[in-house]
This record gives sequence, C-alpha cells and structure tokens, in this order.
Amino acid sequence: MSIRVRFAPSPTGLLHIGGARTALFNFLFARHEGGEFLLRIEDTDQARSTPEAVQVILDGLAWLGLNADAEPVYQSTRAGRHVEVAQALLAAGRAYYCYASAEELRLMRESAQAQGRPPRYDGRWRDRDPALAPKGVQPAIRLRAPHTGETVLEDLVQGSVRVANAELDDMIILRSDGSPTYLHAVVVDDHDMGITHVIRGDDHLTNSFRQIQIYQSMGWDLPRFAHIPLIHGADGAKLSKRHGALSILEFREQGFLPEALCNYLLRLGWGHGDAEFLPREEQVKLFSLAGIGRAASRMDYAKLTHLNGQWMRATDDARLTDDVAARLVAMGLPVDAMVRARLLTLMPGLKERAKTLVELTASAAFLARELPLPFEPKALALLGADATAMLARLAPELAATDFSPGALDGALRAFAQAEGRKLGEVAQPLRAALTGSTMSPGIDATLAALGATESLARLQAVI
Repeated sequence: MSIRVRFAPSPTGLLHIGGARTALFNFLFARHEGGEFLLRIEDTDQARSTPEAVQVILDGLAWLGLNADAEPVYQSTRAGRHVEVAQALLAAGRAYYCYASAEELRLMRESAQAQGRPPRYDGRWRDRDPALAPKGVQPAIRLRAPHTGETVLEDLVQGSVRVANAELDDMIILRSDGSPTYLHAVVVDDHDMGITHVIRGDDHLTNSFRQIQIYQSMGWDLPRFAHIPLIHGADGAKLSKRHGALSILEFREQGFLPEALCNYLLRLGWGHGDAEFLPREEQVKLFSLAGIGRAASRMDYAKLTHLNGQWMRATDDARLTDDVAARLVAMGLPVDAMVRARLLTLMPGLKERAKTLVELTASAAFLARELPLPFEPKALALLGADATAMLARLAPELAATDFSPGALDGALRAFAQAEGRKLGEVAQPLRAALTGSTMSPGIDATLAALGATESLARLQAVI
C-alpha cells in the first residue's frame, strides 16, 4: 500500500505550534514510509478564510521545510463534489431530508439540557414522509446513522476506542443552503485524495466516529487514524498566548532556527531512547507512530531555547551571517560588504554565546554601528580617565601590528606586561571602547574582524 497523508489547516488564523507539530508528524511519517505528504487548505469558512491567512500557513510550512509533494488542494473548490456525495447517500437511502426549523432545533436542545441529556437531534424527519414537509422550507440533508451497536476506532496512538451509536445523532452533511458541513467535506476529500492515514490532534477524536459512519455509508475503505495528544503550557493548562509564542512565524521573529523548532516539536510527545539532537535525516530514519505517547505534552520554552543554542553552534557561519545581516538592516543599521565580512569573520565566536538569532544579532550589532557608538552603562563605567589614558598609549602599539589575531594577541600581552597589568585589565576597557558593551568574542579576534582603520577610529573616539 502506498502511504498518503495530509495536513489540513483552516486559514482562519495563524499556523500555531500544535498545527506545526501535526504537519511535522505527517511529513516524517510519509518520508519514513516512502509515501506522499499532501496539503489541503480547508477554506470553506469564506467569512474568516483570507488569502493572507493562507499565505501565513504556506510561509510557515516553507520556513519549517515541510514541503508538500503536490500543489495544495483548496476545499472550497470541491463543494460540487461534496454535494454529489450527499446526493448519492440520499439516493441510496443512507441520508434523508430534514425540514426541522432553527426554532425547533433550539427547543430540542433546551429540552435535552433541562432533562440533563446531551443535546441531540431527535430524528423527527428520519422516517417521515417528505410530502408532509412545510411549504417553502429548504431542507438540510442528514446522514441516516445506525442507532444500535457501536462504532469502533482502532487508533494507532490511542488504541481501541469505541462509542455506542445511540450516543450519536443523525448529523447534517449538507446544510439547507446547500453548503457541505466540515465533517462531511473532510471525509469526501480524504477519500478522493487517497489518504491512507489521518494523523491529527486528539481534539478530533470524537469527530472520527461520525466520519467513520460516512465512510461506511458510502462503502469506502477506512483510512487508519492516529490522534495525537495536544500540547499544553508548562503549568498543564491549555496552551495560550500567556505561555509564550504560539504562531510559527512568531518563533521565527524571536530568533529560533526552523531545524531547532522541528527538533523540539518532534521530541514533544514522541521519543526514541535518549536521542535529543536530531537532524532531519535522522528524524526521518527513526520516526514511527509507535513512538507517540498518549499523554498531553508540555511546552518548555527554556528547553527549546537551549536546544536552539545547540543548533546555532552547529549551523553554517555563512547562513547565520545572512540572517543576522537581514536583522541588522531591519534595525536600521547599514550592512555593506565590509560589515558582512566582519560578521562572517567573527561568527564562530559570536554564535558560541547566543541562544537565539535575536541574541546573536544584538551581540553582532557593534560590527555595523557607525561612530559615535552607543555605550551600555557597564561599558561606560570601564572608560574612566585612567582607562582612556591607557588606551591612548595602547593605540600606537596596535597600529604597529599587521592586525592578524596572532600579532594582536602578542601586542596586547606585551603591552599588559609593560604596564604591569593583567591582560583582562587591558582587554576589558578595550572591548568597551570597540563594541560599546562588556561582551564580545576574544579581543584579538574582535580587533581583527573590525580591521585596523575601524578599530583605531573607535579607540580615537573614546580617547
């Protein structure tokens, strides 16, 4: 059997962290099994689905590297097919017209609630002659669901789950305005797309029982279902904005690498021994649905940030330079070929300390700043009269070198010895003068990256 899975977001909002993990699990399962990963945009809510929201989903998936194997299917373009299947069920006697009014349905719900029963449709038009229908009322079409026995779901994550059919009412598959309901449209689309495995959040678990009844009514083969537990905040509550970033593109803005986020999301609810740092190739090799747990996962932003730091240290310097350069430009700082060269030269040292691209950009900003530099208070405190006098004596010693890291290191050590100072007593005021802060990579590497002209100009400005 050729494996086909899909990720089917609704463009009524942003691509959130839970949706991204669902997409990732579908993608990895397809790649592991040599199957296909498809994308369906469920845009039937035309009032809330916007082109901008669709683009956010596409941008988020592209950033994560979760590329579908075919062009997206837009559910809104398939309404005719959804109606066709509803009419087929009607013709086969597996669905029926329902003429119940909105007022009748409201009273039905209120009566059930007053009696402590779940609000369900009472089937009043299930076996009633349509000739008795009130004049001028457009009927909905309801599925003629079985009312005895039970519907069983053999879920690949949750195990065997069953529900008594008496607890499920005859759901609407086509509204009175002729539009298909979500549960009906999903089944038709999954069948027509040849989806073999439906991997989605366990908030859809109850929907599956109703959808199974549509499959059975049409005589279609069922896909295998795998319902993934949801992601909660660190406090165990439903994940919300107060816990931190939710949108995938927010994580991008906050400086997380897509590899790190995917790595973290994979380990959020799935495990393979003690494996933590997993590149994409290893993820594809190891992933299986059997590794997904049944309990809800808890989002740990500190752990994600730590993992992101690991990924940054493993990331190519040229790629990080491109990202930092773009962020510096967005901050209004000039980035020309010389600044890019400085960034690339110093990147090995800069990325050792940073855990996000935002931190990395902040630590690298001094390389793009023009005189006069802004100074952090702690850096300014290092530049008193004694320190500036010392820097005035140091400047010609540095100017006499070829500004290679080795020559600079030797000159600084010789100067510190001649001054009767420790190397740090020289390096710290020098760092403050060059960067405006108290933190940077090694002072010899920092000087070399800035180059002789810029370094000496910055020293002179302080002197």
